[in-house]
Amino acid sequence: MVVKIFNRHSILVCVCILAAVIAVTMAVNVSLHPKENSPAVPTNLAAGSTSPVSPSNSVSAAAATASVSTVNGEMRAVWVPYMSLNMSKENDKSEAAFRKKFSGIVTGAKQCGMNTLIVQVRPFGDALYPSAYFPWSNVVGGTQGVNPGYDPLKVMVELTHQAGMSIHAWINPMRIQISGSPSILAENNPYTVWSKDASKAGWVVDTGSGKYYNPAYPQVRKLIADGAQEVAKNYEVDGIQFDDYFYPTQDASFDKAAYDSYCTEAAKTGTPLSLADWRCANINAMVSQVYRQIKAVKPNLAFGIAPQGNVQNDLKMGADVKVWCSAQGYVDYICPELYVNFDNPVLPFDTAAESWRKMVTNKNVKLYLGLAVYKAGSDADSGTWKKSTNILAKQVELGRKTTCDGFMFYSWEYLNSSQTKDEVQNVIKTLNGT
Repeated sequence: MVVKIFNRHSILVCVCILAAVIAVTMAVNVSLHPKENSPAVPTNLAAGSTSPVSPSNSVSAAAATASVSTVNGEMRAVWVPYMSLNMSKENDKSEAAFRKKFSGIVTGAKQCGMNTLIVQVRPFGDALYPSAYFPWSNVVGGTQGVNPGYDPLKVMVELTHQAGMSIHAWINPMRIQISGSPSILAENNPYTVWSKDASKAGWVVDTGSGKYYNPAYPQVRKLIADGAQEVAKNYEVDGIQFDDYFYPTQDASFDKAAYDSYCTEAAKTGTPLSLADWRCANINAMVSQVYRQIKAVKPNLAFGIAPQGNVQNDLKMGADVKVWCSAQGYVDYICPELYVNFDNPVLPFDTAAESWRKMVTNKNVKLYLGLAVYKAGSDADSGTWKKSTNILAKQVELGRKTTCDGFMFYSWEYLNSSQTKDEVQNVIKTLNGT
């Protein structure tokens, strides 16, 4: 879902036999948006706690059947990453200029048969709207912390609804900075504030690739949940979505102090969870808290997550997708990013779609399939996307046969690209039944 200025495909630069290269290249389910072991039951054991933290049972019955608003019944959404909304390098950064830019996105997406936009409003621990918790994004102000003089999210909600379409606010929950972007962090950025406070040591983490929030701490999880609740309370969005990024590394040094503290306490009354299971528990605690706080202000507002299509990759980053698909109190929809085609030797699209269909056992959780428009017509996956121009159309057909609830396409730029033109035309025909 997420986000996505860098090509996250691993570039294989090793000398090996051709068959191995093909297998490895096609097996890695990471991508430009790229939107990637687990406890058998929910183990929401938060840091410093020795008992599971379960989702609240007080959530209203209405929340259990949250309305994921679409115009035509079937979800037909396109992700709009912050790069598509970027005003930072424009000479004219005015509201009028932003309205013009976003109006073009709305019009183009609707012409392609989309009924929903998934717009990225929190890419780097910042916000494309006035927030009590996060600084203004450099995407709209030019520099993080600079007020652009208008409310971009309000504009996007207005224009999307005027077109008869739905809009979901897309949030990257844990990322603050990656590879030096954004180049400047605002003085009121929680990272900047917390880094100066010894009592908050460990709440934010610097890694070789960037800066991240550490969900081991209840205060951090609350900040992320408060931020999601703020959007739900202040805007008439039709949904809120987290993308596929959680723990950025499997390296134990990322959260060593927090994990050691947890193990010390847990050992007094039982056996501590493994690091991987403990991280899953922290993310589960965060996700369930976000769910509760959204429902507290708007019981029918949909909350969803777009995890990577490869389940093992998800579990390695603390994304306990099996629990989210089966238990109540985590999500209203799940959209695995199935950025593979039918020729993938490790995880063919049809196998992946069916496995996710079987995984979603909670009748209140909708299943959408994330499709890789950006790969159409490209050399990705050893050129197998060039074998035909109806791969995406066939994926839609198969998705309907497996009774999924709709589709999300990555990303907006590729709906209107010479590279993807033939594929997009064919998928539009399939969506419309023509």
